[in-house]
Amino acid sequence: MKDIMQGVIPNQLIQTMIASGEITARPAVTAEQIQPASLDLRLGDVAYRVRASFLAGHGAKVADRLEEFEMHRVDLNNGAVLEKGCVYVVPLMERLDLPADLSAVANAKSSTGRLDLLTRTITDGGTEFDRIAPGYSGPLYAEICPRSFSVLVRPGMRLNQIRFGRGDAALNDEALRALHEITPLVDGTAVIDEGLGFSVDLKLPDTTLVGYRAKPHTGVIDLDNIGFYDPAEYWEEVHTSNGQIILDPGAFYILVSREAVTIPPDYAAEMAPYLAMVGEFRVHYAGFFDPGFGYAAAGGAGSRGVLEVRCHEAPFVLEHGQVVGRLVYERMCAAPTQLYGAELASNYQGQGLKLSKHFKA
Repeated sequence: MKDIMQGVIPNQLIQTMIASGEITARPAVTAEQIQPASLDLRLGDVAYRVRASFLAGHGAKVADRLEEFEMHRVDLNNGAVLEKGCVYVVPLMERLDLPADLSAVANAKSSTGRLDLLTRTITDGGTEFDRIAPGYSGPLYAEICPRSFSVLVRPGMRLNQIRFGRGDAALNDEALRALHEITPLVDGTAVIDEGLGFSVDLKLPDTTLVGYRAKPHTGVIDLDNIGFYDPAEYWEEVHTSNGQIILDPGAFYILVSREAVTIPPDYAAEMAPYLAMVGEFRVHYAGFFDPGFGYAAAGGAGSRGVLEVRCHEAPFVLEHGQVVGRLVYERMCAAPTQLYGAELASNYQGQGLKLSKHFKA
């Protein structure tokens, strides 16, 4: 990985990292795990039910902290239910031996976020969730907390993903405006302020349906079942005729962005909260957008961002066009040899308002 420019590492260089031993796994990494700008991570064969979420902290190992917080262990080999409201730590099959100038960021996969399945990566010596320090050498763990639905999991399931990068590759607002002039990043006016603004669409054409709200008491979702579940058993439809909805405290919603978004091939993006000081709600997001998402040549024209929203302490009025998130674009250190939606099994290319892949269309 020497002589690589600054930027996000593309799929072909992730393969190089695997060949060189910077990424190892038991069993070996499969081709299906490698995405245009990230690597899917796989659950191991045991889940530790813990009393509370935790970080290892400087100089400490996750395994040692597990001895402090473990309540019991769950064997995943024949499938096991992770219960709503509980916190689990699962060792992952992959481990890292990064060079000193290479860091990584992890995030939940899209389907994981749409199930309100809080999944974060922790490491030995880690002081932040989902942030892997340059030069990290050691195991990886997933902290999993089902928020809305209990889920059935097995070893090898891929709930989170990791993106590698060298240096600071984020585009500032000036560079983002210049890119938008060359390749329009949204289909309307671009709101650029510390990233590309995302607003919510509460006036979808020819319908009053604008989103879904998770039901509080539902059955288990087997994460291997694709296109299997009746949405009506797990979700309430959210309708409005005036472009407003009231978010209920503690409730989880699936909404959609007003903007159709494009990620050009030489770039990746990550979704981030827009205004932390608002405080009344948060876009609980699965944050990675791969090169090619929404890109017309990869079959993605018109792709919108799905918003996973949770309301906090007080009921909050959300209005059509309100900015709720932002996309931070980053340069790739090299163009990927595969794009999201092109010759890949990409469930959400060209999407509008859409639940996770587990539900019937």
